[in-house]
Amino acid sequence: MQKLFPKRLFISLAALFLTLSVWAIAPSPAQAYNNPDLLPEVQTPVIDLANFLPSLQEQALAKDLEDFEAETGWKLRVLTQFDRTPGRAVKEFWGLDEKSVLLVADGRGGNILNFNIGDEVYQILPRTFWVELQTRFGNLYFVRENGENQSIVESLESVKVCLLQGGCNVVPGLPREQWILTLVTSLVGGLICGFAAIPRTKGQVFAWQWALIFSPLWGILFIAFGIAPVITRTSDFLPLFRNIIGFVLGALVAYLSAVINQSSTSESET
Repeated sequence: MQKLFPKRLFISLAALFLTLSVWAIAPSPAQAYNNPDLLPEVQTPVIDLANFLPSLQEQALAKDLEDFEAETGWKLRVLTQFDRTPGRAVKEFWGLDEKSVLLVADGRGGNILNFNIGDEVYQILPRTFWVELQTRFGNLYFVRENGENQSIVESLESVKVCLLQGGCNVVPGLPREQWILTLVTSLVGGLICGFAAIPRTKGQVFAWQWALIFSPLWGILFIAFGIAPVITRTSDFLPLFRNIIGFVLGALVAYLSAVINQSSTSESET
């Protein structure tokens, strides 16, 4: 017991020393994450602490947001941050209210875009809109291909378009990746419809009963996931036409391949 006492005392002293060292080295959380001194002296709608925006683009964006507020009354503000932020001090600095949208771009997470939305804005731009806006323009793939500055600018352009037209349920525009997904679902829906319509009795040309039974499945794939995302995001007829053609081709391939296979099988049996 007497031998163990000095060892325990040494371990306790070492732990105390490490704790005091961490306290002495660690920066003050208030200074690192909530520092009103980081706010500029002059009023501006853009505070770019992370240097995501080139100088000329920052000036042009600030002027555009000021003009938009003067014309419409909607207040759009941008704060970029990395390891420093003024925190809640921006609310008083900008006078954020029910008609305000604060875009916070932070490069430390998987998605750089975050939004603080006033109640009046939220009434015409629902949660689904903001989730889609964040995932479309703030994801790592988009940022890597286009840069943080374009992520900020393009997301704000979508917000402005929807505010001017009185609201949106989805983000305007149809990215190529999203259109390809709608084309694939339209094609799969056509395949299911074609397989369901294959004749199952002698003399039957089209099994409409089976096609009707499977209509909830191919209808959801074609209409809900193939057509609806297109017509709600763009007025361009070409992607809609391609999806319809994809559905028809999928149905024809599935139907004709099975019919030809059945006819060749019956001929070989005779």
